Amino acid sequence: MAAVTTTFDRVPAASDTRGAVLVEFALVLPVMLVIFAGIFDFGMAFQRYQTVTNAAREGARMAILPGYTTADVQNRVSDYLAAGGVSGTPTTTVDPVTITPETGASFSAKQVTVKVDYVFSILGPIATLVGGRFGTISLGSTSVMRVEVQSGG
Repeated sequence: MAAVTTTFDRVPAASDTRGAVLVEFALVLPVMLVIFAGIFDFGMAFQRYQTVTNAAREGARMAILPGYTTADVQNRVSDYLAAGGVSGTPTTTVDPVTITPETGASFSAKQVTVKVDYVFSILGPIATLVGGRFGTISLGSTSVMRVEVQSGG
């Protein structure tokens, strides 16, 4: 009787798989590069968000001090963003509000809100290489601080 040979009995030689590794590498490399770029881009977005948050806090701190105008606060926020590497023109609003509690000791307080918006492009440099663009996210932060004053003199 003749022996029957199946494909399961044959062990492939090392030379048969040499090209498969190169093909797999060529398929996986672009995906890995996009993942690494996304991780890097997320880190940059988080750094920008922290800068926007700190700029709003700095603006609120300046706004509650006596003698500073809204323009001074907006300049402070713009300077802080520029020092942090955030480009573009921020939207800064300063809203003073008088607060009077319904119960308890009577006092007046001043509440100041500073909001800074920044548009961050997700994977922007990679998208321009392929002729497209990914979405953008809006980074914003609001900081509120009160100045309590003694009522009645």
